[in-house]
Amino acid sequence: MRKLLAVAVFGLFSAFTAAAEDMPSSAPLFAATLSDLDDKAVALSRYKGKPLVVNFWARWCGPCRAEIPELIHFRKQHKGKVEILGIGIEDKAEPAKEFAKAYEMDYPVFVAKDKGIPLMKELGNTKAGLPYTLFIDRNGQVVQKKMGLVKKADLDAVTPQLLQ
Repeated sequence: MRKLLAVAVFGLFSAFTAAAEDMPSSAPLFAATLSDLDDKAVALSRYKGKPLVVNFWARWCGPCRAEIPELIHFRKQHKGKVEILGIGIEDKAEPAKEFAKAYEMDYPVFVAKDKGIPLMKELGNTKAGLPYTLFIDRNGQVVQKKMGLVKKADLDAVTPQLLQ
């Protein structure tokens, strides 16, 4: 019986360790400098120490457009506790600025230019698909990642980990 319990505990520990190891490091994000919507350079290290939802998107991406209202609502619900960062896989600030205004994106939005796809790949998105979202706690640990449309249920499920 003890042997069975030990095997079960080891298996559970291994599963949690494997899951944690599957999460990418947030270091490339905090090392990046991207352009804001006014085409000014912003070091993303300024967001270190805050719980973050980092959403990679593009104007031509239908699911990216569909999830924006939910991200706006989530930010409003957790104002001051969790920040949303939108990183556009875009080449120019002006079209991204018009898009952000049209979709009422009230959170910090950046234009990745030629850094976007390499940054996504460094952050665990090896296929460079969109949308791609990372959930990072205040310690800088990626606690969850999501390829595809982020829904309310996804945000609700990860909120306790972000707010720890």
